[in-house]
Amino acid sequence: MPDIPLTTLLLLCLAAAAAGWIDAVVGGGGLLMLPALLVGLPHLQPTFILGTNKAIAICGTTGAAVTYTRKAPLDLRIAIRIGVAAAIGSLTGAYLASGIDSGVLRPLIMAVLLAVLAFVLLRPAFGTAPALTGPVSRRRVLTAVLGVGLGIGFYDGLIGPGTGTFLVLALAATLGTDLVTSSATAKVVNVCTNVGALLTFGLQGSVLWRLAAVLACFNLAGGMVGARMALKRGSGFVRGVLVVVVVSLVCKLGYDQWVS
Repeated sequence: MPDIPLTTLLLLCLAAAAAGWIDAVVGGGGLLMLPALLVGLPHLQPTFILGTNKAIAICGTTGAAVTYTRKAPLDLRIAIRIGVAAAIGSLTGAYLASGIDSGVLRPLIMAVLLAVLAFVLLRPAFGTAPALTGPVSRRRVLTAVLGVGLGIGFYDGLIGPGTGTFLVLALAATLGTDLVTSSATAKVVNVCTNVGALLTFGLQGSVLWRLAAVLACFNLAGGMVGARMALKRGSGFVRGVLVVVVVSLVCKLGYDQWVS
């Protein structure tokens, strides 16, 4: 574990709790946690940042998933199928992550965020309408497994930030669910992708386990609180948080990239 000033450690703990809350409500907690680790631990190689972020995120995601599965109307069998495909994609992406240059992370994340923001703003009713009734067709399930599972799983292992957000949006589009149910399904899938990526990073020795253990406790607490709030307040609340989070992060990454 690197020598970290107490002030930096406390700020990382707060970031972990906030990331867990955001991830549980709408996904994308890594978009806060990863920049926080990049700023707080500037001398670490990107693979250690990515690996440690996975070890932190898996705790909050698991806590949120357990909370959702108890109360949200998700189809656990479909979620697990998508999750298995996502884990395969995540393993592949994590294996290739060692070649990533940290200089490309911020611009890439920002471009993806802008695409998400444009989609959400141009589709104001997306995810807030009542979910489709009846069983999900095989075609929708296959699209979710191959397109959403493998594709977003690969991205999660390669880079990671925003995976939960992309899962929520993609699952709502392919399965016809509302945002709360999509968030619940995304948490189950995200647990699988995190396991796959963390296994790869762990075997490569790219995880700061002691630091991750401390931050994971705060991430878990934030995730469980966030899941309960999303269940209580509904899809409109989830969509509002999504817009605020994406706009804030675009501004922050833009400032870091071009102003600071």
